[in-house]
Amino acid sequence: MAAERWRGRLAAVLVALLLALVHAALWWGLNRPLPAPDVAGPVGGLALSAYQRWQQPRGDARPTDASLAQDLALLAGVTPRIRSYSTLEMPQLPALADRHGLRLALGAWLGPDAARNERELALAIAAARSHPSVERLIIGNETQLHQRLGFAALARELDRVRREVAVPVSTAEPWHVWLQQPALAAHVDFITVHLLPYWEKVPVEQAVGVALARYRQVVERFPGKPVVIGEVGWPGRGITQGAAVADPAAQAQFVRSFLVHAQALQLDYYLMEAIDQPWKATIEGRAGAHWGWFDAYRVPKFALSGPVERDPWWRNKALPSVLLGLLFTLPFLLKFSHLGLRARLAFGGVAHGIAAGSVLMVTLPLVDYLRPLDIAVWLGLMPALALIALLLAAQAFEFAELYWPGGLRRSALPLPAPAGALVPAVGVHIACSNEPPAMVIDTLRSVLALDWPALDICVVDNNTADAALWRPVAAFVESLAASLPGACITQSGDDAALRIEVRADGRRICFLHRPQLAGFKAGALNLALQETGADAGWIAVVDADYRVQPDWLRSLAGHLADPSVDIVQSPQAHRTDPARPLERLMNAEYDGFFRIGMHHRHERNAIIQHGTMTLVRAARLRGLGGWETRCICEDTELGLRVLAAGGRALYVDRVAGAGLPPADSVSYFRQRRRWACGAMQILRRHAAALLRSGRLTPGQRYHFLAGWLPWWGDTLHLLFSVAAIGWTLAVIAAPALFGLPDLLFLLPIAAFFLWRLLLGPLLHARRVGGCWREIAGAALAGMGLSHAIAGGVLWGLFGRDARFEITQKAGGTRPPQQPWLRHASSVRQEALLLGALATCQWLLAQAAPSLPAEPTSLAGWQAVLAVQSLPYLAALVLATISWRSVARLPATPHTAHSASPAASTPSPSGTPAARGQARQD
Repeated sequence: MAAERWRGRLAAVLVALLLALVHAALWWGLNRPLPAPDVAGPVGGLALSAYQRWQQPRGDARPTDASLAQDLALLAGVTPRIRSYSTLEMPQLPALADRHGLRLALGAWLGPDAARNERELALAIAAARSHPSVERLIIGNETQLHQRLGFAALARELDRVRREVAVPVSTAEPWHVWLQQPALAAHVDFITVHLLPYWEKVPVEQAVGVALARYRQVVERFPGKPVVIGEVGWPGRGITQGAAVADPAAQAQFVRSFLVHAQALQLDYYLMEAIDQPWKATIEGRAGAHWGWFDAYRVPKFALSGPVERDPWWRNKALPSVLLGLLFTLPFLLKFSHLGLRARLAFGGVAHGIAAGSVLMVTLPLVDYLRPLDIAVWLGLMPALALIALLLAAQAFEFAELYWPGGLRRSALPLPAPAGALVPAVGVHIACSNEPPAMVIDTLRSVLALDWPALDICVVDNNTADAALWRPVAAFVESLAASLPGACITQSGDDAALRIEVRADGRRICFLHRPQLAGFKAGALNLALQETGADAGWIAVVDADYRVQPDWLRSLAGHLADPSVDIVQSPQAHRTDPARPLERLMNAEYDGFFRIGMHHRHERNAIIQHGTMTLVRAARLRGLGGWETRCICEDTELGLRVLAAGGRALYVDRVAGAGLPPADSVSYFRQRRRWACGAMQILRRHAAALLRSGRLTPGQRYHFLAGWLPWWGDTLHLLFSVAAIGWTLAVIAAPALFGLPDLLFLLPIAAFFLWRLLLGPLLHARRVGGCWREIAGAALAGMGLSHAIAGGVLWGLFGRDARFEITQKAGGTRPPQQPWLRHASSVRQEALLLGALATCQWLLAQAAPSLPAEPTSLAGWQAVLAVQSLPYLAALVLATISWRSVARLPATPHTAHSASPAASTPSPSGTPAARGQARQD
């Protein structure tokens, strides 16, 4: 045994190391070195804007003498020449350039403000006369391209400056502007041309050749006139422009290739630019911040020799990513060493993916220049992304344990008692409120048919104002006195507190009517518990719409005799009408939880107790004080308390009874909203037990919290949808302030959606079976519940006391409200959100040409908006299917529901249905 255990541990370590090795290999494979020519010697020149990381030209923030001196000392080790753009922004630059032995092409910024232009020119002229470092003046930068100054005004200023200084004078424009306005050359001593093939959407492999071709065009157009390249370069990050990809490797490849050609051709040039300027992102898009030789923290971005890498920092990311993945997987593999290799690899792969994504998200501010607003959004998204990571991990665990054989080691099968063994008396409790009497009587008949010698049956009708609903049930109980051999009947009270009791052949049938009883269903069950005799060893709870099979109790008698067992739970099932498609969808969605989630929970004694087809030991129930009347999910709450008290719960996956599904999508949504609200009530009341070690085992705490994670995911979906709508409108209204999210932010959302889209059908197919229509139907039904669940979660967390809503069941009276109005009202919020998201997509498509957004980012964000729309669209589809079915129903009650195969035969399989946790009224 010990040797086998050590072999399992060794295998776990080897698998963990294998996964870590594959993870590291993927990092290396995605960041393989790329070839680039080596360069020797200094750079010919660098264009300089010297703002620090958080500075910008607006306002009073300017480079100080000290910071500018440090920058020039840094640049002097790279190049002998620099170019500037404005004398007003850095008036101290000429003097500092003198001190550091740098030659300066001094720029004067010109624009529509004549007074500012005059100050710029005065400083430029004075500097050219008094500072030997000033070897050139560049008067105006792209004034013609951006139409900041008319041609005549620019020519006039150029001619004036040329008269007043001895150094050569020019103005800077892109190559095509010089070709379009050749008359400008008559007013300059040399041509200053900008060559930026990135903006021409040229692939980096062809970019240097294209730039040099543009240069030759200008040289040939102006023979005899010196041509200086005032800007040439490639951004290290930014929007993909056609075939032009901006990343660190592309920048290094372009710059090094250009420098080789520049040395060979003896070109006069200034690389764009010396230092990254994050402030430029607001006016030029993301690329504007990343043209520098140095980053904004004054660290070189690439070397002039050796291979180049797409991400120079990938090793710093890969190491923590691999270690974090190993930290996630190794304990899991050691704990669950019995899992098959495929299961271990599947979970380990997801864990390493989560680790890599987490490292990339955390390091995003280190590789990009996020603005304060971006950082605020980044910080705000961290909890949401952490929740997505937890959801992915929890679902990967469920998938690994359930998809492949051998994952589950604990199961409970039907266990009849040995022949001749004594069996305990069982109290059967049926709570009903405003239920169709024919339905309740049908349930009572099936309970009376149970093959069990000692039954104490109690029917409690509470808070039913219409006597026509409860009197037929009372009359039926009364009639048992005449139909059962040797029966005796006692009756007391009146309509305010009626009690009817019939005893016959070891059985007791009691009917109680209470027009005003506090505590919802829990209050009715507590009243039934008080009426149940002390000899009852177990309490069975059956919903008022269920038909139980006669052998239900007999098939579980062996478990009831086990003193260590406190709860025995059978699965829910439903009698569906083949003519009503919605019922089939709902049944498929319910069925998944009982074939998947309950088995997953049963493995660690953490099942969800349900309010029907459940058996609980009477002594344990009384010892815990009965059902909790302050919680609208009293069954789950009781199950949690039983487990916390050290109880043992069994889940026997054999269908032993079937009820009616909700009457329509309206009831379906309300039911799930109530369950989600009740779950949050439980979380609030039992937070200490769930979040701290103590009475619950780690596995039990995990399953209760992880089981609710999908509902938190639905809540996150709602909040994110609202935020996405607001952010999209802000991007369209103020693109300079709001940008589309980085694709890295969108990857976890896409991974989460695709993962759930893949896992749900796979698990449903493996554990439940069925055709693709049933699998798709379960997914559609689960998706359509998202908004209802989110509303329940928020109300359970922040609302006041929740109201218990009775789920109207199929086969009851058609609601008095018009079907179309009832259904339309139930999904008005979903319709509003769907319309808002669709409108945002349309507005974004219309505004796309004017937005400074990368096409992939734009497409990615539109895809996110489309994904966010799916649950709301699914809700509308469900409401439409339901409305069409309900509209054809007769206005009178009917009970002609036949048991579907799924309801009448045991099935050991399922899908993660139920948007988290299926439960029963």
